[in-house]
Amino acid sequence: MTTKILVLAATLASLSACQSTPATDAATASKPATETAAALQGKTYGAAVTVEGAKPLSELKQVLGNQDSAKVKLVGTADAVCQAKGCWLTMKTPEGQEMRVRFKDYAFFVPKDIAGKTVVINGWAHREEVPVSDLQHYAKDAGKSAQEVAAITKPEEQLNFEADGVLITDKM
Repeated sequence: MTTKILVLAATLASLSACQSTPATDAATASKPATETAAALQGKTYGAAVTVEGAKPLSELKQVLGNQDSAKVKLVGTADAVCQAKGCWLTMKTPEGQEMRVRFKDYAFFVPKDIAGKTVVINGWAHREEVPVSDLQHYAKDAGKSAQEVAAITKPEEQLNFEADGVLITDKM
């Protein structure tokens, strides 16, 4: 785990972001090197987020257990992003299930070009049944064709996440 944090700290320095939404630079030069390695380096959107205490997305199933929801900080790879505004992103679980990450109170957006980047998300993970209308809306936002959108006819049981903050880094 320490190696991953050090690799993350080294790669975070090369992060480049082009977004007009206000973002906070999480790198801090005044901290000792060991503390800086554990602190976030990259761009934070929403509430400040650090990598410290983040669990890999692969552990979400254990964190949730039999509960419908749990407060957690996760690290994983952004799979897709809303191409309309950057108002959501998705991450794939190790089982291949898509988890949609929305942003608390619609208060911030992320850059639309972060697919493939490592992200740290902080907030609430929950299981829910997503209605057809929402699934169709998400498909439109993702740039799906009218035919693909029309093919969505059943609600889906999904993992969802409401993030109060997102840290965008380069890949680990």
